[in-house]
Amino acid sequence: MSEKSQFAFGPATGVGSMPGTDAREAAKTVTGTFEGPETGMPHLPELPARGPGADMIGRTAGMLVELFARVEPSGWRIGDRPGRDTKRARSWLGEDLDALEEFTQEYEGPLKVQAVGPWTLAAALELKNGEAALSDPGACRDLAGSLAEGLRAHIEDVRRRVPGAEVVLQLDEPSLVAVLRGQVKSASGYRTHRAVDRQVVEATLRDVIGAHGPDGPVVIHSCAPDVPFALLRRAGAAAISFDFSLLTERDDDVIGEAVEAGTRLLAGVVPGTDGPLSDPAGSVMGVRTLWRRLGLHPGLLTDAVSLTPSCGLAGASPAYARAVLAHCVRAARSLADNPE
Repeated sequence: MSEKSQFAFGPATGVGSMPGTDAREAAKTVTGTFEGPETGMPHLPELPARGPGADMIGRTAGMLVELFARVEPSGWRIGDRPGRDTKRARSWLGEDLDALEEFTQEYEGPLKVQAVGPWTLAAALELKNGEAALSDPGACRDLAGSLAEGLRAHIEDVRRRVPGAEVVLQLDEPSLVAVLRGQVKSASGYRTHRAVDRQVVEATLRDVIGAHGPDGPVVIHSCAPDVPFALLRRAGAAAISFDFSLLTERDDDVIGEAVEAGTRLLAGVVPGTDGPLSDPAGSVMGVRTLWRRLGLHPGLLTDAVSLTPSCGLAGASPAYARAVLAHCVRAARSLADNPE
């Protein structure tokens, strides 16, 4: 088993986004719920309700090195120089980091930060002609290189602020399956961009994952159906985060192979939008069923699985978001106490 896969992720964590606009309140909620290896892995909250620059694309665009983006009516577009949108994105990220630093004094343990991965970023960012960067292989390479440099700087900043943290990098790739299948629409909407070769996708992910260093654990998150587990594992992901409700039995083989190879599963088992919550044992019933179906030893379950909401919590009410994170901790405890 690799060094990355031995990393202690903790039994539960959040995906990234939270409701509201108060960075201190979000950081307090996350760090108060996930207190470290025993209860769960805290993460840097994202607050997209603040507007452009706090959204996942704008936030990551603000991290890029020597590439800049601005908001157009159609979305985020690459520009020549940093404008107010880039400055706003960087300012909000700084505010979020300040809040996280305040509530992680003396903290030691895993700490997760999130950014959009290179392929979802290429599908979302527009070139000057209005088409997605995905349409230009050279632009994709430049974007991935810029992202890798920006992530190195971001991770170094987090380490300076929280010296006891073992930083985990999460790359959000909700558009990855669409990129692989040629389903990303062109600017006109009348056609789609051609599918990107799987080897190119894998190599680019490997390069960006490498920005975290040889031993830095990286999670790839996708809440879309048909997550390419095998490709992500080959690219070097230490863990894969996904919406558990979207799994089908045809995923069994690749999930079993991933677990046996030491890849951790971050299973999204709790709905991310307001609704009734089941009892904690009910939330993990499907995980236990999957484990039995795969024929894996129950004792390995908590070593291989962390629990999360099904996706980000930006669309939830603040009260529900707090309840969901606490529910993930209780569900993980139920899984540990009764893996069978």
